[in-house]
Amino acid sequence: MKVTVSRKAHFNAAHRLHRSDWSDVKNEAIFGKCSNPEYHGHNYELIVSVRGEVDPETGYVIDLKVLKDLIRSKVEERFDHKNLNTQVAEFKYLNPSAENIAVVIYNLLRPELEARYHLKITLYETPRNFVEYEG
Repeated sequence: MKVTVSRKAHFNAAHRLHRSDWSDVKNEAIFGKCSNPEYHGHNYELIVSVRGEVDPETGYVIDLKVLKDLIRSKVEERFDHKNLNTQVAEFKYLNPSAENIAVVIYNLLRPELEARYHLKITLYETPRNFVEYEG
């Protein structure tokens, strides 16, 4: 029997969507206010979902404390109250869109989980805008 368990987390971060090889006019036309050279911030809501078989001994798919600690160490400590463009190595050459942030989070967490688990990342940039990534 496969069951999905999820853990919610959050982090606050600033970013700027832009491409240095584009003009300011093109960046503004494509990214709008998100291309502000002074950056802007979001209160990101993160849901990390793990799907797998229920262990008959524990009744767990995964110990949620283990998942909580993993999210804290791999995501929250790395992203919270940071400027993603300038302080997070993964975004040195990668535009920190919600889509790319979700993929980076997946890639940070996936190696920490056993292969038998299916991992899904849901990232809310605003209460109405969110992305999902499953690898």
